[in-house]
Amino acid sequence: MKESVPSPPPGSAGIVETRHLDLPGTVRLDSGRELSGVRVAYETYGRLAAGRDNVILVCHALSGDAHAAGVARTPAAEPARDGFGAAGRPRGLGWWDGMIGPGKAFDTDRYFVVSTNFLGGCGGTTGPSSPDPATGRPYGPDFPVITVADMVGVQRAFLDALGVERLAAVAGGSLGGMQALEWAVRHPGRVDAVIAIASTHALHPQGVAWNAIAREAIMRDPDWQDGRYHGTGRAPDAGMGVARMVGHVTYLSAPALEEKFGRRLQSSDAIRHTLTEPEFEVESYLNHQAAAFVRRFDANTYLYTSRALTYFDLARQHGEGSLERALSGVSARTLLISFSSDWLYPPSASREIEEALRALGKPVEAHVIDAPYGHDCFLLEEARQTPLIRRFLG
Repeated sequence: MKESVPSPPPGSAGIVETRHLDLPGTVRLDSGRELSGVRVAYETYGRLAAGRDNVILVCHALSGDAHAAGVARTPAAEPARDGFGAAGRPRGLGWWDGMIGPGKAFDTDRYFVVSTNFLGGCGGTTGPSSPDPATGRPYGPDFPVITVADMVGVQRAFLDALGVERLAAVAGGSLGGMQALEWAVRHPGRVDAVIAIASTHALHPQGVAWNAIAREAIMRDPDWQDGRYHGTGRAPDAGMGVARMVGHVTYLSAPALEEKFGRRLQSSDAIRHTLTEPEFEVESYLNHQAAAFVRRFDANTYLYTSRALTYFDLARQHGEGSLERALSGVSARTLLISFSSDWLYPPSASREIEEALRALGKPVEAHVIDAPYGHDCFLLEEARQTPLIRRFLG
């Protein structure tokens, strides 16, 4: 019997379906390599204005996909939204549904919101798990190493194919915010406003280090098989699970973990003297998150995306080491939102962007929201971000 589609909650963007567009020609990458036959997975919400001037591009973080809002007509087995904010969410609900829809931060009564799965992803856009046209087999490690600029280049080509020449805004959190900033620097004539949330102009060394540990966990798993695990019946699930555990810890904060779990034991009032089973609730939580993530995400995609976000450095790429020089050509109005407890993408990073833009006389607005949940605040504190974004978009 056919499974019924869940009813969308009030104020939702409704029932949506991920679509695909094949880009014409080839895409040239920062590495000098080229990709042909690039496919982009995307969703849209709202109505495109006759002048095609009401488009907002929403960019997702490392583990996201194109399904940002509404309820999926065919819900995935595992949602892209996980962590503290996942419990109790309707099945098939988009990962940023609280921000996109009628009357919400990105108001679909006014704007035509577009969400794409970025280049290198595993949510329908060409990536390491996609078939290589030359062989018919998954690219695996033969997929070229990519950058955030390459992701933006594919988004630009995608919008060109849709006939969209200018964006009312580009918005995103975390790696999504990096893409938004890259848009402002690389294509200043095509962007009116940028909204970068819990993001940075360059990941701090501690963030680079944690990402290196996560990649090592995957690559040291014997089942990774140098990236050629597709079709072998084995995949680096153990390494991927550890990588996701590392990621989850970096996305949270010490106060959030204390409030959520403390030192409560998982199964009894006394320790059980075991090495192989989780003793504490926080251990069980991490195991659960790892298992769910492994079921929906490709290990090579994690490697490529992690590397891309650690490469990102606006000052090095565009300013010969100077952030101010890198931002000198930006013409978009900029909104920066950060969170007090986010130690992975700390408020200081947004403050550095703000100071550089102000020194250049560029229009910029910055807010720090006092919240305890670490980097995941950009997903959990939607209600507090909404008035800031609505007022900024005006």
